[in-house]
Amino acid sequence: MKKALIIWGGWEGHQPKEVGEILHELLVDERYEVEMSNTLDSLIDEEKLKGLDLIVPVWTMGSITREQSIGLLAAVKSGVGIAGCHGGMGDAFRIDTEYQFMVGGQWVAHPGNDGVRYTVNLGDHPIVDGIGDFEVSTEKYYMHVDPAIEVLATTTFEGYGPNGADMLMPVAWTKKYGDGRVFYCSLGHQANIISIPQVSTIMRRGMVWASK
Repeated sequence: MKKALIIWGGWEGHQPKEVGEILHELLVDERYEVEMSNTLDSLIDEEKLKGLDLIVPVWTMGSITREQSIGLLAAVKSGVGIAGCHGGMGDAFRIDTEYQFMVGGQWVAHPGNDGVRYTVNLGDHPIVDGIGDFEVSTEKYYMHVDPAIEVLATTTFEGYGPNGADMLMPVAWTKKYGDGRVFYCSLGHQANIISIPQVSTIMRRGMVWASK
């Protein structure tokens, strides 16, 4: 049985506990042994973390200590997977640039705020195969991204490119950090978005893919 740690907390507007519980259910369905924690001190015990298969942060904004960050980064470098969504992983610990490097991107804006209707276009990867493009009404994340990521899904920002051209923005991706697999999806503003069948399928597959 694989082992996962879900760490939830940070800004309450993203419903971290509720989102964490949904991700917990998805992993239990995949026969993982899952620990839920609402303290970042769970990241200090580096040896315990290295015994995991997967870490799932659900912690928008907030601050992480040097000791906590070292434990998390070392575990992922050693081969422990990390997977997450929306601000819970892509807008966490804003002053920790090494964390952002590991994730492969950082949220910087959501033009129109919540309730924007847009299309998510899926690429060619086992995590998204067979799902098909779909529409959502939620925050549309504008990300600063690492050019080394493998993009799995995109959306279009109309008029944001050079001379008013449309531009594609990654919505989901994978990358490596040391020996660890990294999966991220910008969908997941609150529990109702994670519960959308296409999103929950992407998250389920992404977490399984990232596991060592």
